[in-house]
Amino acid sequence: MKKSKSILSLLLAVILIVGLGFTVITGIGKSKSGAMKNIKLGLDLAGGVSITYQVKDKNPTKEEMSDTIYKLQKRVEQYSTEASVYQEGNDRINIEIPGVTDANKILDELGKPGSLSFQTADGETVLTGTDVKSASAKTGQDDMGNKEYSVELNLTKSGTSKFATATKENIGKQIAIIYDGETISSPVVRSEITGGQAYITGDFTYEEADNLASTIRIGGLKLQLEELRSNVVGAQLGEQALNTSLKAGIIGLILVFLFMIFVYRLPGLASSLALVIYTEIVLVILNAFDVTLTLPGIAGIILSIGMAVDANVIIFARVREEMARGRSVKVSLKSGFQKAMSAIVDGNVTTLIAAAVLWFKGSGTVKGFAQTLAIGIVVSMFTALVITRMIVFAFYGIGIRKESLYYHKMKERKPINFLGKKKVFFSISIAMILAGFVVMGVHSAQGNGALAYSLDFKGGTSMNVKFDKDYSIDEIDKEIVPVVEKVTGDHNIQTQKVSGTKQVVIKTVTLSLSEREKVNKALEDNFGVKESDITAENISSTISNEMRQDAVIAVIVATIFMLLYIWFRFKDVRFATSAVLALLHDVLVVLAFYAVSRISVGGTFIACMLTIVGYSINATIVIFDRIREELPLMKRNTDLSELVNKCITQTLTRSIYTSLTTFIMVAVLFIMGVSSIREFAAPLMVGIFFCMCYRSTVVCNEDESRQKSTAKEKEKIDHKMIREAVMPIDRA
Repeated sequence: MKKSKSILSLLLAVILIVGLGFTVITGIGKSKSGAMKNIKLGLDLAGGVSITYQVKDKNPTKEEMSDTIYKLQKRVEQYSTEASVYQEGNDRINIEIPGVTDANKILDELGKPGSLSFQTADGETVLTGTDVKSASAKTGQDDMGNKEYSVELNLTKSGTSKFATATKENIGKQIAIIYDGETISSPVVRSEITGGQAYITGDFTYEEADNLASTIRIGGLKLQLEELRSNVVGAQLGEQALNTSLKAGIIGLILVFLFMIFVYRLPGLASSLALVIYTEIVLVILNAFDVTLTLPGIAGIILSIGMAVDANVIIFARVREEMARGRSVKVSLKSGFQKAMSAIVDGNVTTLIAAAVLWFKGSGTVKGFAQTLAIGIVVSMFTALVITRMIVFAFYGIGIRKESLYYHKMKERKPINFLGKKKVFFSISIAMILAGFVVMGVHSAQGNGALAYSLDFKGGTSMNVKFDKDYSIDEIDKEIVPVVEKVTGDHNIQTQKVSGTKQVVIKTVTLSLSEREKVNKALEDNFGVKESDITAENISSTISNEMRQDAVIAVIVATIFMLLYIWFRFKDVRFATSAVLALLHDVLVVLAFYAVSRISVGGTFIACMLTIVGYSINATIVIFDRIREELPLMKRNTDLSELVNKCITQTLTRSIYTSLTTFIMVAVLFIMGVSSIREFAAPLMVGIFFCMCYRSTVVCNEDESRQKSTAKEKEKIDHKMIREAVMPIDRA
């Protein structure tokens, strides 16, 4: 690279860091667009709107309530992927939408849930709201090229069939859309509609089209609802949690920068600068795409930061290897980036596939995690393969070429005989996993639940308490929560402050009548609260059965797609199945930790498990990539187990460094965070530790340890070896 081009490259990097930094910290224009403070925060970080609906139908069934909750959940996700809907009492439904403060606006846009039907001129009902899959406002052009707004309807399979018949028989006639007995639109049928997709056109403004679409969406519920109350609520975690998380993130990044510079010297500095640009780009994108950031979303960012560091570690490990062979700095840099490409692409694409499936098939917490993870992965690949490369070659191009700045000699590590210790490592892994299941069985037999399920999974009691003082979130955490914890024995209490009032919503495990009376007495003794100022209702889990099913289906589909990709890339399905076995091991170990520690299993549990899945797959692929590279080079008389031990040893440093940098980020969160943050960070640290310490035990049969000389035969790895290629080992 010429010196002038190198200077321009460094100048461009500085402009990116300063420009993006200014945008993130200060913002652009009068609206301060792009500023980090404008990122939408979830209910747990910044509060939002809480709306309670009363079911008008008498004695609704469990199935009707469940169906209505699920459909409302899908509809409120237009405001935020982190919105939650859950049952309160026997016939009430509560909606919590983060990142918004105007309850009346939400109520107007969401509409008043009621009955919806499509009727012909003679009054025959041809469709009901349940036949409509989705409705949305669209922008297009009319025959004259003028802008036109319409409503796009997508029908269910049953609705498609019924609507095809109705439109065929009513061409030129009106089919009225009736909501709660009132005609809200009467479009004329122009032709038979058979594809399940229809458009309502007219002299609409965009707002009119959007309101009509909202009314149609909300009208597809089995139950009729009426608004009971609506409030603006404060953050669940409090301002302190947000501030400490932000400080922890900054401290963690600084520690990672220092580590990378210490270990990799000048390339480490280049990667640190690229990581600054990465962080800034992610924050700008979160702002630009109006992504709602919550605790699970932060998990996705942490994982993507880990993968961004991982890509640089893979590259620089390769550069070291090339320089250790006596090659020049320039040649080593080029070769390092080239050889690292396949592992980086395969690892990131596999995780991106999982994120995409979770994004489209999941809901709530799962979708929020997938969004931030997908954004982070795409940006991390760009910064590692483009920005880091540009900066490090620019350093070389301006004349910084001293070999010691790019590489310091290390004692060559002899291959470790991992395979010879497989029985020990298998025994340790099996013992840990079985211990987890035993503990879960004991707790379940005692009636305490296999895991410490939180309100998110099993519901509880919600108390609305009116105090004589306007407590802040932090004061609630320090003064009120300990009192309630002492009486109920529940250490996973959720609290929300009702904005503009002195009311606080306190959510605990399900309380009996006598337990409620004890809580009332404690609040009266400690805060002077009258019993008449306390109302309590049992609430359902915020993660409904349907949402759990969505999450399970999303994970299964994602796993299948990852299997197919790994099979395609490594030309052997056994590589894919081995990766899944390793993934299963890592997940079960973390599950065992949850069982033994009795850490609360809530929405963050899903995010934690998904993060571990991402780490597991990525770590496995790096090892597979090295085995794939070495197989064609294997000598005829080389024992296959020796080759595998060599490959595992070669990737050992990379695995330790990658896991260590991410562990640092999470550990700082654990040390500095509030209790809810620590409950998320602790199992994540355990999962990262085992991803670092347990990977890649390979089992070979003695009779098949010799490979034929042809490259084709060299790639025929023993089935048992591939099947167990990534089962746990102790890398210490």
